[in-house]
Amino acid sequence: MALTPPPFDPEIAAHLDAIHAWLPATITPDMIPAGRELPAGMPTPPTNEELAGDGLFEVEERAAPGPPGAPDVALLICRPAAATEPRPVLYTIHGGGMVTGTHRLGIPLDWAAELGLVVVSVEYRLAPEHPHPAPVEDCYAGLLWTAEHAKEIGGDPERIILVGGSAGGGLAAAVALLARDRGGPRAIGQMLMCPMLDDRNDTPSAHQMAGLGVFDRTSNETGWSALLGEARGTAGVPPYASPARADDLSGLPPAFIDVGSAETFRDEDITYASRIWQAGGTAELHVWPGGFHGFDSLVPGAALSVDARAAKLRWLRRLLGETAQADQGLTPEEERWCAAAPAWGRA
Repeated sequence: MALTPPPFDPEIAAHLDAIHAWLPATITPDMIPAGRELPAGMPTPPTNEELAGDGLFEVEERAAPGPPGAPDVALLICRPAAATEPRPVLYTIHGGGMVTGTHRLGIPLDWAAELGLVVVSVEYRLAPEHPHPAPVEDCYAGLLWTAEHAKEIGGDPERIILVGGSAGGGLAAAVALLARDRGGPRAIGQMLMCPMLDDRNDTPSAHQMAGLGVFDRTSNETGWSALLGEARGTAGVPPYASPARADDLSGLPPAFIDVGSAETFRDEDITYASRIWQAGGTAELHVWPGGFHGFDSLVPGAALSVDARAAKLRWLRRLLGETAQADQGLTPEEERWCAAAPAWGRA
């Protein structure tokens, strides 16, 4: 039976032509080098001065010991300058299909400003030059350093939240599995935004959206093949590479998972949330009608995007036990933080 693709939300669909000028729906291996050159129209990485937001954040760069035999892992740290006590930490992992991206893009400074959070953004080695397990081991090494040095950077080691989108969402899920299985730092939550979870790339949504939207089935194959080589799609792929392969999803931090109804990852993300529930865990799942991959960061002003971002912030508030404060509105200090948060930090 032919699979008819679901419609895009009209407001965000109006931006697809402009997005495709620098981010085509279909990405093939030969396009990876150009994708790393930041094509015209793509957001540029902010400087430390821009991240600081006129003194709103203190910004520093650290190097964490990498996995055995590997280079150090670069960490970019943004902490609220006004904080007087240890604050929760957002440990963020950037997207880019496993093959592109930098830890300077997609930093959630608006959330950090509104809730007074420390952000640690990790730089990991990219495929295909560095296949699995390099990316996830880099991310795990950065988490170990963050937990050990949290107080030193103004953070609370008992309140670390894993955050990632797309490939970063898949890596965040894999880091949660690694931490559980190795007895490592236990995050209090994992925010998986349109996460890239399943190398098999054979769900109905993957077939439905072929050639459409953002990051289609061919693009997904490009990313997974870069990470796994000829092992992609075979029985030997480990869960720390492809979290959907995990036999056991029990004992994981509470998860927030969201995805668009009109994107490749829809069905694998829904399945992952369902399997967390079936394992006795906690997950909040949102499927945004008509959303293509990454719509809320690519078209942040659209009504659907505003709703999606509000849902994430509400989850963070509940996770951190700040519901009562949310009901009362923002404090004057939070209002100042939120107003001063640079727009490019809203990813």
